[in-house]
Amino acid sequence: MIKKNEITGAILAGGQARRMQGQDKGLILFKNKPLIEHVIDIFKPQVGKLVINANRNHTKYGQYGLKIIADEFNDYLGPLAGMASVLNVIKTPYLVTAPCDCPFLSTELVSYLSQAMTDENADISVAHNGERLQPVFCMLKRSLMTSINQYLDNGNRKIDEWFKGHNMAIADLSNFPDSFKNFNSHQEIVIAEENDG
Repeated sequence: MIKKNEITGAILAGGQARRMQGQDKGLILFKNKPLIEHVIDIFKPQVGKLVINANRNHTKYGQYGLKIIADEFNDYLGPLAGMASVLNVIKTPYLVTAPCDCPFLSTELVSYLSQAMTDENADISVAHNGERLQPVFCMLKRSLMTSINQYLDNGNRKIDEWFKGHNMAIADLSNFPDSFKNFNSHQEIVIAEENDG
């Protein structure tokens, strides 16, 4: 079994948040605290070290006392660029990622991902919510660093296409459907608060 201290967790907060009128998603309030704070509270106990991948508002994100890693690639190339930038910096053999706007993240995420990776002797494990893969909720071996950088350098961006080139395990998290609930508008946040999640 993969040990907790062998895993770095990365919260992906590097997007442009076009559907949020460009507001930094991780800093938008949900139940009186920033979305990213909910994720930190749930994610941090599951990993040996936690970092934030962000391309702006470093001072605000820095208040959580976590290392901030910006994308090494310009032009907001998506979550794969965030993963690559983190892999290039971390020292642990494994990386687990989750987005900054999933306040109902499962406390079992890392356990399920690492179990699937171990069982399948895989290079990548990806969460499945019972309906589809959730590619930004994944575990990667640090040894994939060269592969992911070459893929991006060649102008590719599609995360699922890159996954297909590697031995991938699927972690069944269908018992935790709310874990993947995120927000793409302020209205969705208001509704979730009114419905208490």
